Amino acid sequence: MPINILMPALSPTMTEGTLARWLVKEGDTVNSGDILAEIETDKATMEVETIDEGTIAKILIPDGSEGVQVNQVIAIILEEDEDASALDAAAPAPAAKPETVKEAPVATAAPVPQVVPAPAAPAAPIAASGDRVFASPLARRMASQKDLDLSAVQGTGPHGRIVKADILTALEQGTGKAVAQAASPSAPAPKAAAPTSSGPNARELADLLGMEYELEPLSSIRRVIANRLTESKQTVPHFYLSVDCEMDKLLAFRKELNASGDVKISVNDFVIRAAALALKKVPAANASYSEEGILSYKNADISVAVATPTGLITPIIKAAEGKGLGVISSEMKDLAGRARDGKLKPEEYQGGTFSISNLGMFGIKDFSAIINPPQGCILAVGAGEQRPVVKDGALAIATVMTCTLSVDHRVVDGAVGAEFMAAFKTLIQEPLSMLL
Repeated sequence: MPINILMPALSPTMTEGTLARWLVKEGDTVNSGDILAEIETDKATMEVETIDEGTIAKILIPDGSEGVQVNQVIAIILEEDEDASALDAAAPAPAAKPETVKEAPVATAAPVPQVVPAPAAPAAPIAASGDRVFASPLARRMASQKDLDLSAVQGTGPHGRIVKADILTALEQGTGKAVAQAASPSAPAPKAAAPTSSGPNARELADLLGMEYELEPLSSIRRVIANRLTESKQTVPHFYLSVDCEMDKLLAFRKELNASGDVKISVNDFVIRAAALALKKVPAANASYSEEGILSYKNADISVAVATPTGLITPIIKAAEGKGLGVISSEMKDLAGRARDGKLKPEEYQGGTFSISNLGMFGIKDFSAIINPPQGCILAVGAGEQRPVVKDGALAIATVMTCTLSVDHRVVDGAVGAEFMAAFKTLIQEPLSMLL
């Protein structure tokens, strides 16, 4: 019988993606292991193989389609000895289901927008098998942050599972929040919704004033960056700690290493190594907050911000505390190159414990970075520049680099953050200690 090819989940948090390009066409014969298409996730473009054999009978999702839900049917393969008549029996249910379910609440809400509880009626099938509500981890986190009642949200994912798009729809319609408030009239008032501009948005204002512009659609990665950083600033209590690090010894040591070795070490490699060793000295800073408790990590997996044509991505140097400068340098060059080409694997940019954002190469003196959830800290590194300093009561000139640690106060206290920065500064100013 015909075989449905589904939109794959290429990472644990992926709920939708962009079908960037088909590498086959209708009528082509494919074998197990053949590359079918390129899928663009929120971080990278990945090739998708087929495990089935047959003929591509129909392509349902064209090139360049955005927002394709995971498990949606994107193509149909006919097995050997099957002809086009077999397509009549093929029922791409996963593709039709999101459209049908999504349209129902809109049709109900449009004529009577003031009746908030109306869209909640279809929620019963979600818990038909018991009290459990099936939802993705991302959807549960979003619902918790926005005070939504998941049992009042209609799921459009596989088998009625609630996904990110369902939460966004519920927020627009006020579905889950209205039910939660009605169920607990004596409960404290929920947190106010995120502030929004009371006037026209940028595009509306430009159109109103006749301003000339070019509109570039949001890429998947840019949309995720916008959502995650907005979430971080609104929900994570940031505080900031800055230190000035003298780096003349580091620059001299780096010059000697690069003159005698095949691997060229960058200042950023020293920063990664110093941050990892400082986390080993102050393990309380290598932690994340969760509703169940504080996660203290055994290894320093350092996420390093890399600018790409489509947005920021943070490849990870795993267990950096156990790697020398040469290894860190080689890994970082490889990861950064593949990040810019969109060739990273999910495990290479997901799951870091601490982030570094270095804008020193652009001449930025100092800045404060936004924490990358669920991590507890991110270190912003500025440019090294000659500044006047006081040494032994006399004025002198030194090369100084300002570094600022952004800290999640729920998991890392001020004293712990200060202890980490003191350890980091010592390592930068005494680079030979990084070799011990």
